[in-house]
Amino acid sequence: MKVTRNSNSQGEMEAEFTKRIVKFEKEYLGRGPVEARTYLLDDIIVVRLRGVLTPTEEKLIETREGRILVKDTRRQLFDTSRSIMENLTMEVFGKKVLDLFSDISLNTGERVIVLTLSGEDA
Repeated sequence: MKVTRNSNSQGEMEAEFTKRIVKFEKEYLGRGPVEARTYLLDDIIVVRLRGVLTPTEEKLIETREGRILVKDTRRQLFDTSRSIMENLTMEVFGKKVLDLFSDISLNTGERVIVLTLSGEDA
C-alpha cells in the first residue's frame, strides 16, 4: 500500500511507518520492539524503538566483548538494510532518503533510527 501525503495526515503516515519498521525489525533482525514510535520533523524522521534486544543479546552484553559484538553486529545488519529503509520511506512519505543513522543502547535496549530526507517528492 502506498501512502501519500495528499491522502493521509502526518499522524497516519507516522503510524504506518512505525508499523512497517516493527515488521522489518521482526523479519530482518529477528525480534520486534516492545514499543515503537515515529516522528516526522520537517525533513527528518526519528524512530524510537524500545525493548529490541533478544534474550541471546541480553546474555552477551554481560561481558565487554559481548557488548562490542552486539553493537557491531547490529550496526552491520542495519547497514545492509539501507535499500529496505529507503523503499519504506519512499512508499510511506513519498520522499528520498539522503542518509540514515542508527544506534542502540545496550543499557536500556532502546534503539533510535534517524533518516534525513531530500526535499524532492518521489
